[in-house]
Amino acid sequence: MTIPLSYHRVGHGAPLVLVHGFPLDRAFWNPILPYLRGHFDCILPDLRGFGDSPAAEAGYSLDDMAADLSALLLGLGLASAFVAGHSMGGYIALAFARRFGHQLLGLGLLGTQAAPDSPERRQTRYETIEQIRREGVGPVLGMADKLTTDPRHAPDLRQIIQRQNPIGVMGALQAMAERPDSLPTLAALTVPVVLAHGMEDVLVPVERAREMKAALPSAVLVELPGVGHSPPYEAPEQTAAALRNLL
Repeated sequence: MTIPLSYHRVGHGAPLVLVHGFPLDRAFWNPILPYLRGHFDCILPDLRGFGDSPAAEAGYSLDDMAADLSALLLGLGLASAFVAGHSMGGYIALAFARRFGHQLLGLGLLGTQAAPDSPERRQTRYETIEQIRREGVGPVLGMADKLTTDPRHAPDLRQIIQRQNPIGVMGALQAMAERPDSLPTLAALTVPVVLAHGMEDVLVPVERAREMKAALPSAVLVELPGVGHSPPYEAPEQTAAALRNLL
């Protein structure tokens, strides 16, 4: 069952769905909007269980979260759109490409990867779920310091994390832990694909973006020196310029 998503819409041009990462909400995209709104009709959903969107109990997949996006587009009367995802949002964008390719005009993958979790990473996610069940979102607040290389951004990112629903955070952790390898999906795409990755990313090494580029040589890869895990937040102008390659 799909979840009706809260969303914000701004700009004009080709429709572009901006899919936020974990454990954030659509406010994450605010820094990049001035550089996108003149080129794209930007649609910014809060994923299920984040921001103002309703939560669902854990047990859903990233494919289910992609289905929420598909339903949102149909509800807006849009047959297709570009989709760009940051981090977890990239995993969901790849799931959207796999399940709803007929609705996809092009794909932006920002600070993300197509590879699945290692067994160790998967186990860590399950352990974090149990911590959150006991303590609320406190155990993931420290992510704010890993999302960026610039400590000036960390307080704002921590504030976004702090307001999230623990139920949504737990559900997303389980969905990420159980996601499949999306490299075959990526390699089969015929729509435009843009990869933008911070060279100082400590959560997803830039080598993962290079692996995606190798799987799909037609993709545009933009590596951003001095940037960490959040290109749209840390380097909004350069990331927007990369996304305009979709057009």
